[in-house]
Amino acid sequence: MNAVIKQIKGCSFIGKADSNHWVPIDSSKEHAGSDAATRPMELVLLALGSCTGCDVVSILQKKKVQLEHFEIVITAQRSETHPKMFINIHLEFVFVGSGLNPTHLERAIALSQQKYCPVSAMLSAKVKITTSYRIVEEMKNDT
Repeated sequence: MNAVIKQIKGCSFIGKADSNHWVPIDSSKEHAGSDAATRPMELVLLALGSCTGCDVVSILQKKKVQLEHFEIVITAQRSETHPKMFINIHLEFVFVGSGLNPTHLERAIALSQQKYCPVSAMLSAKVKITTSYRIVEEMKNDT
């Protein structure tokens, strides 16, 4: 895999990798950016969430689990001192649907975290990653 990052101005960049899609990247104005795009450390969280999310969806589809909606709420804590790395990341998987089997959901999350998600595997070498999930029953409209 290859990527290129191009400076726009100061610490405002655009980047693309093998998929050939440009992504804007920026920092705050106090750090020579324009405050106009996602920050690099935010992209790390988004990469983790989308990687594990894709795994979970794929695993649940193979088990024929029907989800009405799915999201991951990510909270992270960074160290106080430089390089201000993430020290804790928590992923809360939110599954919306009716009749969802917790065993299937737990297994999909575990497989993603322990076997399939390369972003999680890389980060977990240095960062404590925890997970939880909740099920929101699908709302039925009686009208």
